[in-house]
Amino acid sequence: MSYFLGIDVSTTATKALVMDEKGSLLAVASSPHTLQTPKPLWSEQDPHEWWEAASISTRKALAQAGVQGERVSAVGLTGQMHGLVLLDETGQVLRPSILWNDGRTQAQCDEIHRRVGRERLIQITGNLALTGFTAPKIIWVQQQEPAVFKKVRHILLPKDYVRYRLTGEYGMDKADGSGTILFDLKTRTWSPELMSILGIDPGWMPPTYEGPEFTGKVSAQAAEATGLKVGTPVAAGGGDQAAQAVGVGAVEPGIVALTVGTSGVVFATTPSALIEPEGRLHAFCHAVPGMWHFMGVMLSAAGSLQWYRDTLASGMSFDDLLVEAGTVPTGSEGLQFLPYLSGERTPHPDPLARGAWVGLTVRHGRGHMTRALLEGVAYGLKDSFTLIRNAGLGEVRQVRGSGGGMKGALWRQVFSSVLGAELVTVNTTEGAAFGAALLAGVGAGAWPDVPAACKALVKVTGSVQPDPAQAETYQAGYLVYRSLYPALRDAFHQMV
Repeated sequence: MSYFLGIDVSTTATKALVMDEKGSLLAVASSPHTLQTPKPLWSEQDPHEWWEAASISTRKALAQAGVQGERVSAVGLTGQMHGLVLLDETGQVLRPSILWNDGRTQAQCDEIHRRVGRERLIQITGNLALTGFTAPKIIWVQQQEPAVFKKVRHILLPKDYVRYRLTGEYGMDKADGSGTILFDLKTRTWSPELMSILGIDPGWMPPTYEGPEFTGKVSAQAAEATGLKVGTPVAAGGGDQAAQAVGVGAVEPGIVALTVGTSGVVFATTPSALIEPEGRLHAFCHAVPGMWHFMGVMLSAAGSLQWYRDTLASGMSFDDLLVEAGTVPTGSEGLQFLPYLSGERTPHPDPLARGAWVGLTVRHGRGHMTRALLEGVAYGLKDSFTLIRNAGLGEVRQVRGSGGGMKGALWRQVFSSVLGAELVTVNTTEGAAFGAALLAGVGAGAWPDVPAACKALVKVTGSVQPDPAQAETYQAGYLVYRSLYPALRDAFHQMV
């Protein structure tokens, strides 16, 4: 029996997962990180904590699984995207990592657009410059911390710092590399044009690999820290969203992954380097070799329901709220909810967007407000589906749902009817870490390729079909929803 280890370096913790060659999940262990916010909009972490957490979690997972480290055939990595890790010539960390949710770099984003050109940037990378991405963070350090920048010799992303500590090698997968917006999306490698324009030394960027490719082997020092065997191969893996898609089997066009956690993510595999002409969707390489993907992001999906329950229905369970919402007619009798509680990212990259109920009357009660919230989140995610279809992907045959928002039957039905597609759940609940382990297994030869591995291991456990009557009501409701942000945008921007 072969065993595979997936390591997920998320924002809150590093998780280690052990699975066998049949896809059985044997153990999951997690160790937390701390988050520093030294100034408004800043979000940073100490990379050394990731390595310590990865070492502890790996030892715990191996012990829980009852698997000796020498029996692990390969390791796969995943984790939070876009974070900037700067190392000097000896591999020492120069400053805390600037994370994906750091918002200090809007001026640098504007500068990148001026220097490169917005349209040219989209054509090269598939994306506009946003504060979450890596490239503007590099420019910020160049401008604000020149003494640090002078010492830079290596640029990595969070999980790739763990790779470096595991193997002593610098490397990055192509999915995460494209999320830096320093990638040429079509050629799946670093863009010389962007490096030259932005003044970034190409020698600082690591070699990039397809998701299942091996990037190095566990060193003696890392083996002692983790309990793994010296020489265990480490696969490239993928950024968390690409690995999540692998973990739920969204690895071919027509099958879309919908993750409804605190945020909401729509992930659609594409067979070529498609772009949304205005950059309203993220376009990245997939962790599946030779594939790409579109991604749309909503900042407050199930997070909207969490806020609502905690703020306006304290003491009620989510189940009770959903039961009450289920007694309300489809469309919430005209009530609409805008889920922009944290601003928005897709299709409105607007940090000043605000949440709202629109259309309240005396006939509306708590159940209406709850159902309108569920429907508003679904409408907001439909925005991403609409952009994906219009950008050339074509028919969406099936949506694979995951995350806490998929636990309620009512919300699953709302999503299916709003999106007009079959919504299924699958047997894998540890998406990103499972996907990383699966990529490692493909690299080790346990399965011939990623689609074959997903077909063998990822099974549908439930299915919801669109309700025709609901779908008709939601088509009309969606048109109203789409009119609200443009109508309210100026007012939102005056509410600072």
